[in-house]
Amino acid sequence: MTMAYMRTWHGEVPAHKADAYERFMIERAAPDYGSVDGLLRTFFQRRDEGNVAHFLLVTLWDSMESMKRFAGERPEIAKYYPEDDGFLLGKEEHSTIYRTFYSA
Repeated sequence: MTMAYMRTWHGEVPAHKADAYERFMIERAAPDYGSVDGLLRTFFQRRDEGNVAHFLLVTLWDSMESMKRFAGERPEIAKYYPEDDGFLLGKEEHSTIYRTFYSA
């Protein structure tokens, strides 16, 4: 298997805004991610917990260079859109990056 890199991001949204944020992620963020060569897979996930909805984005990239084309020279720094200010309860500063060593 060719080595790949996984990048994760987590955000929290008030439950009453969760459906709108989900649409925003599909309509705005997904095409932005998809426009970058080297993106292998995306998983946009949501978990509702009381008054808060948690969003977890997991992306798989073919190289660190591809990830940097999306997120910038420091891909461990979270990337945000101006619209996020109207949804998120806070902005986590970092994304998490993993080197994938096995996949079946």
